[in-house]
Amino acid sequence: QVQLVESGGGLVQAGGSLRLSCAASGRTFSLYAVGWFRQAPGKEREFVTAITWSGGSTLYADSVKGRFTISRDNAKNTVYLQMNSLKPEDTAVYYCARRRLIRTIATPRLEDYDSWGQGTQVTVSS
Repeated sequence: QVQLVESGGGLVQAGGSLRLSCAASGRTFSLYAVGWFRQAPGKEREFVTAITWSGGSTLYADSVKGRFTISRDNAKNTVYLQMNSLKPEDTAVYYCARRRLIRTIATPRLEDYDSWGQGTQVTVSS
């Protein structure tokens, strides 16, 4: 059973930056696509970005394109989310998740992911 641990969240002013990390246990993490999702109070969990197992392809929600960048270091079993030009509407708990199947593409669908971290809070003040 893989364990995912997010870190790097915090309070930042609008226009600022944060880098989130998703560290995973297990030797096969590098074989899985990984996604970042977020959930704001009173709202459903939504897709933010995802990266294929090799790191060769990425997907972004329209709301974060050009501001957020996902990357991974398979040697460290870690996926990163660099968030720039943050806006108050980016405030949410951010979760990383691993896809169900190995060596598959990144997708925006929550149901394609079966292992989730506990989340890290990101708060952007105006």
